[in-house]
Amino acid sequence: QVQLVESGGGLVQAGGSLRLSCAASRRTFSTYAMGWFRQAPGKEREFVVAITRSGGSTYYADSVKGRFTISRDNAKNTVYLQMHSLKPEDTAVYYCAAKTRGTNYNNYLNYDYWGQGTQVTVSS
Repeated sequence: QVQLVESGGGLVQAGGSLRLSCAASRRTFSTYAMGWFRQAPGKEREFVVAITRSGGSTYYADSVKGRFTISRDNAKNTVYLQMHSLKPEDTAVYYCAAKTRGTNYNNYLNYDYWGQGTQVTVSS
């Protein structure tokens, strides 16, 4: 079992930036691939980005490519999501998730542990 705690959400104007963090409770953090998903009101949970255990590979949704960057610090048991050029359509609750096996990174059903989410609101 691992607990994930997101932070860094907030209200920002369009074009602005935010950095989300997700801290994991266990020192086995480096054994998990990590992903960020988001969910807007009335919409399905949507894949945003994922990173492999070592951080050597990353996978982005087309909607965020070139604007968002995922990174991880295994020594700090933390994964980050740096978001630039934010748009109103990026408004959602952002969740981090941990995945123990497999390589299907963009399906939320394949993740084993979830944080409580952090709200990101982008005003126009």
